[in-house]
Amino acid sequence: MNIDTLAPPSLGFDLNEDQQLIKESIRDFVEQRVAPGVMERDESCSFPHDIVAELADMNMLGIYHDEKYGGAGADTVSFAIVLEEIARWDASLALTVASHTSLCSAHIALAGNEDQKMKYLTQLASGTQLGAWALTEPGSGSDASNMKTTAVKKGDKWILNGSKIFITQGSVGGIYVVLAVTDRTQGAKGVTAFILEKGMKGFSYGPKLKKLGMNSSDTCEIYMEDVEVPAENQLGELGAGFIDTMKILDGGRIGIGSIAVGIARGAFEESVRYSLERQQFGRPIGHNQAIQWKLVDMGVQIDASRLLVQRAAWLKDKGRPHTKEASMAKLFSSEICTQACLEAIQIHGGYGYTKEYHVERFLRDAKLLEIGEGTSEVQRMVLSRHLIR
Repeated sequence: MNIDTLAPPSLGFDLNEDQQLIKESIRDFVEQRVAPGVMERDESCSFPHDIVAELADMNMLGIYHDEKYGGAGADTVSFAIVLEEIARWDASLALTVASHTSLCSAHIALAGNEDQKMKYLTQLASGTQLGAWALTEPGSGSDASNMKTTAVKKGDKWILNGSKIFITQGSVGGIYVVLAVTDRTQGAKGVTAFILEKGMKGFSYGPKLKKLGMNSSDTCEIYMEDVEVPAENQLGELGAGFIDTMKILDGGRIGIGSIAVGIARGAFEESVRYSLERQQFGRPIGHNQAIQWKLVDMGVQIDASRLLVQRAAWLKDKGRPHTKEASMAKLFSSEICTQACLEAIQIHGGYGYTKEYHVERFLRDAKLLEIGEGTSEVQRMVLSRHLIR
């Protein structure tokens, strides 16, 4: 069964020349540079600075951002292809690229003024600095309007106080987009975004979090104690931070969906390979109908996931509404990914439960995708509102 990358129906099921070139380029890079050391990085929880730098040289850290700001000027469909190819072998690395590009950089691209884009987006899109996006707090995740981090205007500066948790690139990032409350009486309409830089007085981060999976992705808590942020670092309109965040999350969900497709594809391909090599009762286990049907279901579900993800990406590229489609893609692909990884372990039997094979890592990495950028439950809330309308 061939489950290679296909574009959505609106693109005629064929990648264009640029998309095909990007796919081949990133696939070659991943197989040569990313795959060989992925198990060691997972075990040591080490961030791959050298590989990230090489991706920056390939313009993969600003792939869909404007060339004017150092990006590659490609489309979101290409971005989805890149994330799938990376996640097929290393979901932690794919998460780094996704969060850097579709959260931090994208927020500045969406809401930033020209000066902010020239100062910060150029560094992010070129990969000279890594970006982090800080929304979640210890006491508020999906209920972002209940955040405790505050920003108070004093003269020509904003004074930020609070903490954020589960911040990807939290310790390796150089540029941070932080959401803070500027008017508690306005609820969600009293939240504003700010651009912070590593090294600002009062800004710090904690130790790397110990996690189930995504081990070589840098994740930690960040702290702000009377951090003085220049007024020109206010990102977007006063009180518009939460509204802009909802738009950013649409793109982030396309990224998460793409990673889910990549992991699931990895689980599928490793299972096909193992089923043709593993001999039981005088023949490969892949000749047994029970195994074949598992593989068929995995393949069909992965194709369906990819089509949902790339439809959402295509709509985003066309400037059309895609909140519902991005949520559908994220919900379906993340849950299918976990199921595909469970089936992969089942096909591998006892070996699948060991670190000798990739599939146990795939499962550990997969679970985050049902949580990050809005849990499955939040996606169902979003989609139910659209259905009721």
